[in-house]
This record gives sequence, C-alpha cells and structure tokens, in this order.
Amino acid sequence: MALTFARLKLRVLRNGFRGRPGKIVLFVVGLLAALFYGILTALFFLIPYVPNAPDWGAVVPAFGGAVLVLGWILMPLVWFGVDETLEPGRFALLPLPRPVLLRGLLIAALLGVPAFGTLLATSGLAIGAGVGGGPLPAVAAAVGVVLGLLLCVVASRAVTSGFARALRARRTRDMAAVLLAVLAASIGPLQFLLTSGAQQVGMQRLAPIADVLGWTPLAAPYVVGLDAVQGRWAAVAARLAITVVTILLLAWWWSSSLESAMAGTSGGGEVRTRTVTGAPVARFFGRARLPRTPYGAMVQRERRYWVRDVRRRASLITFTVIGVFLPVVMNLGPGAAGNVVAQSVNGGSMVLVGALAGLGIANQFGYDGTAYATHVVVGVSGRVELRARAVAYSWYIVPLLLALAVLNAVLRGDLLLLPVMFGTLFAAYGTGLACAMHASVWAAYALPENQNPFAINTGTGVAKSFLAMAAWFAGMVLAVPIVLLVVLGGSVGAVLALPVGLAYAAGAVWLGLITAGDILDHRQPELLATITPRT
Repeated sequence: MALTFARLKLRVLRNGFRGRPGKIVLFVVGLLAALFYGILTALFFLIPYVPNAPDWGAVVPAFGGAVLVLGWILMPLVWFGVDETLEPGRFALLPLPRPVLLRGLLIAALLGVPAFGTLLATSGLAIGAGVGGGPLPAVAAAVGVVLGLLLCVVASRAVTSGFARALRARRTRDMAAVLLAVLAASIGPLQFLLTSGAQQVGMQRLAPIADVLGWTPLAAPYVVGLDAVQGRWAAVAARLAITVVTILLLAWWWSSSLESAMAGTSGGGEVRTRTVTGAPVARFFGRARLPRTPYGAMVQRERRYWVRDVRRRASLITFTVIGVFLPVVMNLGPGAAGNVVAQSVNGGSMVLVGALAGLGIANQFGYDGTAYATHVVVGVSGRVELRARAVAYSWYIVPLLLALAVLNAVLRGDLLLLPVMFGTLFAAYGTGLACAMHASVWAAYALPENQNPFAINTGTGVAKSFLAMAAWFAGMVLAVPIVLLVVLGGSVGAVLALPVGLAYAAGAVWLGLITAGDILDHRQPELLATITPRT
C-alpha cells in the first residue's frame, strides 16, 4: 500500500508537469538549489568530526539540528506552504484504515525536494561519524539522520494539519493566524539574536546550552553520532528513544486531524448568524466612503478579503513583524554609529521594508482562483482591476509603513529623520508595488482548493520563493535613485527626500498600472488558466 501511494504521488507530479515547461524549470531549479545547499550544510555538519576540531564543535549538530526542525515546522506556514498533492480529502470515500492512510501520506511527503535536501544536508553527520569512529558509529548516526528526517516531516504535517483544523473554527481562527505568522516571522530575528549572541558570549559558553538542547526532540537525533564516536552508547539509545516517542506522538496528533480534513469539518461548535437590514448595496459598502461604482465595489471587496481571508491576513501580520525587526536590527545594532541620516539610508532598512511591503500582491490573482472568471466574463479593465486591488491593499499597508517609520525615528531618538525615512520608505513601496503588479500578471500560480490554508501544489513553493525574491530585488533596485539623492545630496537631499520620494512612488505606481494593466487586458484567459487549480 505504501508503494501504491508513492506511485500515485509520482504520477500526479508527472501529470502536473505536462504542458507546463515553466513549472518544470522551477522544479529543476529547486532541485539544484537543494543539492547545492544540502552539500554546503553537509560540510558544515562535518565540523565536529574533523581532526583537531574546536571545543565548540559539539554546538554545531545541536543548534543546526534544532534550527532545521524549527524551519520545517514554521516556514511552511506562511512562506513555502506544505505540499498536499495527495490531499486527505480525496480519500474520504475509500475504505482505507487511518493507519494505512497515515503511512501512505507520510511516504508521499517524503518524495519531495525538501525531504531530499534535508537528507542530503544531514548526511554529513553520518559521514563524519564514520570517518571519526568507524562503521558502528556511522550506522548509529545514519539511524539518527533518518529519524530526524521523519521527525521533520511528521512535525510539519501534524502542525499544519492541526492548525488548519483550528483555523476553520471561528473561535480560534484569528488567534491561530496571529500566532503562526508571528512565529514564522520570528525565525529571522531568532537567528540573528543567536548569531550575535554567539559572537559576544563566545562559542565555548554555548556548549552547556547545546548539551541541554541535545536532550530535547529538536536536536536529539542529530547528536547521536558524537555520542557513538565517544562510546556513550547509553546516551545514543536514550536520544533515539526520545526521537521515536516524539515521532509517535506527532503521528497520533496528525492522525487525529485526518478525519476532519477528509470530512472538511471544523469541529468549532455552532455557527452564529447575524440579521442585517437595509439595501444590499448599502450593506455591502457599509461606512466606507467609496464611489458606488464597479471600481468602488472591487475596492470594498478586496478590503474585506484582506482581513477575512486567512492567507492574506497572515501575510499582513508577517510583514508587520519583519517590518519592525529589520530596521531595528540594521539601524540600532552593533556598528550603527555616525551620521544617523546616512546610516539609516546606507543600512537600507527603509528600502528593504518598503520593497517588501509590495510583495503582498505578487500573487493577488492566485487568491481568487476560479472566482476570477467573473471579472474575465464581465470584461473588467486591467487598469481598473489593478488600481482597485492596489488601493485596497494600501488601505492597510500605508498606515503600517507610517507607524514603522515613526517607531524607528523614536528609537533613534531623532524625529528629524522622519522626512528621510518617509521618502525612502514610500519610494521603495511604490517601486515594489509596481514590480509586484507585473509579477501577479506574468508569474501567477494556482493555490489548491484545500481545507488546509497552508497547502500548495507540487513545485509551487519554489515558484513562490523565486517570485517573491525577484519582485523584492527589483523593487529595491528601482528605489536606488532616491537613496542616492539622500546619500549624495547632503542636507538638500534630506529636505527633498520626502517630496521627491512621494512623487517617485506615485510615478512608479502609475507606470506599473498602465503597463501591467494593458498586459492584463490581453492575458486574462491565460491568467485564469494559470490560477485555476488542477486536480
């Protein structure tokens, strides 16, 4: 039965590539990236086993393994997503026992680029144990590597499946979305804090923390190689037992959420309804001061989607966390001294945040899916479509950008920085928004019609990552003229930063609307076909 699920996964994967050369290219690029970073990480994990290894070498497998497991758990929630090619709901009508279905889904999850990259990266632990201790330690380390991979995959599926069930319940949906977005966006801050803390404290002082971490499920399977090389076989057995028990508990949690995923139920109690009165148009617009036109209706619809749709709301929360973190670290971290105006621009904090803010609409049509067919049939103008979506998105992003700039100026202790920050921030946001418009028209991808809000189609994780990075980089590059104005213009440049930055942003958005809107008018059928999920 496990082989049947494996063949089914590979067949669905092959069928999804038919007639989609772009998807094949992205899959190959993702595979090459996994190969490159896997080999690089494998060499990193060899550090504790090289001759004359430093005393802090034991820190590498403990902290490296913990970061790897946490990345598997958190990153799929709001960045890569989780590949559910074999969605549990498709097996609802088949007489499959839950253990059989669980094993089949686990086998299918292991057949992917992330699992391949993880196995390749952690293979350095087994190779190092073999070089340093011989065949028996190598076998023990290899068992730890395999169990670590199973832990990563089962933990990722259990967390996404469990929280997907919670997100379908109205009482816990908002709290869960906030929690997941904050946790996932905190991976970068935690990594920075660990790196800076290690540099200040010293790697040797992290050894006691690594010893404690090695007895947790996060790092236990990755440190058994060191124990085996040093002859601590009791510790090897204990760490492997901790890993196995954790995998079984996570598998039980995953299994408990399969039934609701197959039935599409929430388990969230009764649904409350509210009686509303008044004309339908008045109820739809509410208190929003928008024109009662198709354009106004699209703006109001998008505004509601950005606060009611789980995927969109999570992206707003994630941007808020990252937007607070990046400027604080780059402007207030070590070495941030000298001319504060030049430092705030040279550090690139406002440009990074502004360009990042535009990424929220990089796959704006993918959120709609087949619902976009209504706009195609009606014949909505591309310029009107993109303008309505940009206005609705900016309705929430612009106040966040203003608050972030004020926060950083207050932390700097100089409110005179606000004109420079506003100018560079909104210039980068305008260019990022224009680039994201083109990305949403040219490089949209389908999101699966799935009860799991974190689910993606096979190969889409790579597309999502490259799409976001390309639009982000292009937005930052196009904002360079404003940065040069401030850096080279001195006090005059600081004064002109705000008006020139706002005018530059407006021009970038206007140009993006015209060019991307005209392209959208000619690509509506192709875009609809691209964002339509294939079963």
